[in-house]
Amino acid sequence: MLNKTVDEFNRAKGKISGDIRTVITDGEELIKAAAEVSGEGFAIARQKFEDKLGSAKARLADASRVAVARARNTAVAADGYVHASPWTAIGVAAAAGIVIGFLAARRSSR
Repeated sequence: MLNKTVDEFNRAKGKISGDIRTVITDGEELIKAAAEVSGEGFAIARQKFEDKLGSAKARLADASRVAVARARNTAVAADGYVHASPWTAIGVAAAAGIVIGFLAARRSSR
């Protein structure tokens, strides 16, 4: 379940990165249009930029909603597991702490 959530988050992050690159490229075109083009050409470039920006904002909002919903579901599942098996959860947390402590001590001794 966690791997699926991470995969979906990474896909959404990739889409958002692409949208941001598009917005930057369109912004650069808008700046060039402002310097080189007549009023009508500038208005067209500005409208295109606003459309791309709106699309990027909508995709970001959608990706955020999905990520938050998945994180909330994962937290609820983890909470249920901890309440159902508290000693197992304590054992796993202790083992993780020991491993992290061992690795940190080993790294700091170098």
